[in-house]
Amino acid sequence: MFLKKILDLRHTLALRLTLWYAGIFTVSTCVAFLFFYLLITSVIRERTDQELINQVGQLTTILNLQGIDAVKRMAILEAQAAGVKKIFFRLLYPSGDVFSSSNMSYWQNIGIHRSAIRSLLIGQNHIFKTIVIPDRKHKIRILYGIIGPGIILQLGQSMENYARFIEAFQRIFTTTMALLIVLATVVGWFMARRALSGVEVISRTARNISGGALENRVPVKLKGDEIDQLAITFNQMLDRIETLVTGIKEMSDNIAHDLRSPITRIRGIAEITLTTGKTMVEYENMAASTIEECDRLLDMINTMLVISKTEAGVNNLAQKKLNISAIVNEACELFHPFAEDKGLFLSCNASGVGNIKGDQPLIQRMISNLLDNAIKYTPPGGKVGIEVQTAADHTVVVSVQDTGIGISPAELVHIFERFYRCDHSRSKPGIGLGLSLALTIARAHGGDVSASSQPGQGSTFTVTLPQLS
Repeated sequence: MFLKKILDLRHTLALRLTLWYAGIFTVSTCVAFLFFYLLITSVIRERTDQELINQVGQLTTILNLQGIDAVKRMAILEAQAAGVKKIFFRLLYPSGDVFSSSNMSYWQNIGIHRSAIRSLLIGQNHIFKTIVIPDRKHKIRILYGIIGPGIILQLGQSMENYARFIEAFQRIFTTTMALLIVLATVVGWFMARRALSGVEVISRTARNISGGALENRVPVKLKGDEIDQLAITFNQMLDRIETLVTGIKEMSDNIAHDLRSPITRIRGIAEITLTTGKTMVEYENMAASTIEECDRLLDMINTMLVISKTEAGVNNLAQKKLNISAIVNEACELFHPFAEDKGLFLSCNASGVGNIKGDQPLIQRMISNLLDNAIKYTPPGGKVGIEVQTAADHTVVVSVQDTGIGISPAELVHIFERFYRCDHSRSKPGIGLGLSLALTIARAHGGDVSASSQPGQGSTFTVTLPQLS
């Protein structure tokens, strides 16, 4: 079990981030070490070269003041004081022949570079050489310089101290580097796990939801970072999914309930006609009733499809420039005969209002549903009015008012739910989807529908839609 967990870590993002952290840290540290290494070696070499140049300057001064014999004595004393294995002196003629030197027993394998002497003779002040002797561990830094007329100094110094310092630096760096890599890996793992803890919570919540716990939500730590933004977005998605699932469940229950009645009526009519029918007229009446009930079912199913597609965004809206006043006037002309037949006064005030952007058939259907409801639930002698205005917040407001039977406060909060029908409307034809469809269409266009009503005095339905600038 433990081995399986270890193997599973290979595929985790936390491990990959940790390796990236450790890798980047290692490379950065190596680059920094290389930079400091080159800087230190350069400084030490320059310091060594400057010491050799100072030695040449001192011997030149002694030659000018005390002569060549004093130079020979000073060279021997300097070599003895520093150590015969640390430094040596040679005095050369321009031909390269040695005429004086310090103790050379340790340096006898070091030759004379004729090219360096030639470079001095053509005008260069100092010539530096770094040589390696096969049986010696440390390099040797050699300086050629002219200290007087016809006198060339070959001055050599062991770089043992320099090499030991570099070796100590390398050992310290290697040890420190190993400790820092381990520390960087531990810190990287901790930071990666901490950074991805929110993602792990989201994954755990998603697994719980897949098991049926739709009410679960990802906790938000209110830090405002990317994980919080992801959690907020995920929770919003869950809210939307839960709303849709709840709506589907309610819709399924309502459809099952509303399908039962027409199907039962169809079966009852068919059964009675088959058992008692004797004439062709009775069978024709049965067929007509069946067609009527089927039309009612088709209308309900088609309306549900329109609502579902519009809410889900599947029903692509034709975003065209529409004259809302013209649409309202056309609706008034369409419903005017129905209002007259029922003995209602239908008024329309829709002129000079700005344009909107939307799908014309859906907007027409929304206005028609509201007018149809107003006429249906207003008794004879009443009034129905529709008015279009432009609000101060650059929205178009369409108000449908009636003097009908009104809606009680308890029922008003449910009228936009699918298949919901008030008690006094159950005797009227309909399926309870008109207002739900109107609300869906308005929201799909960036607007909304609200209602206010007083029982026995009438109702007002208000549609707000964004005005096209």
